[in-house]
Amino acid sequence: MRLLLAFIPAVWITAIAVITVQNATPVTLRLLNLQSIAMPFGVVLAFGAAAGMVVTALLLVLLGGNPLKGRS
Repeated sequence: MRLLLAFIPAVWITAIAVITVQNATPVTLRLLNLQSIAMPFGVVLAFGAAAGMVVTALLLVLLGGNPLKGRS
C-alpha cells in the first residue's frame, strides 16, 4: 500500500513533465469575471494536482479517516 502511495505522485510528476514539454503555450484561467495571468499549462496542472493532494489530506485529518488502517 505504501508503494502505491509513493507511485501515484511519481506518475503525476511524469505526466506533468510530458504534457509541459508537449504543450508549452501559456493559458489563462477564467472564473466568472476574473482572469489569471498567462501561465504554462504544466504549471496550472501541477498546482491543480498539488491542491487536490492538500485538500484530500485535510479531509482525511478532519474526518478522522486512515486509508492504511486495517490493511497490511
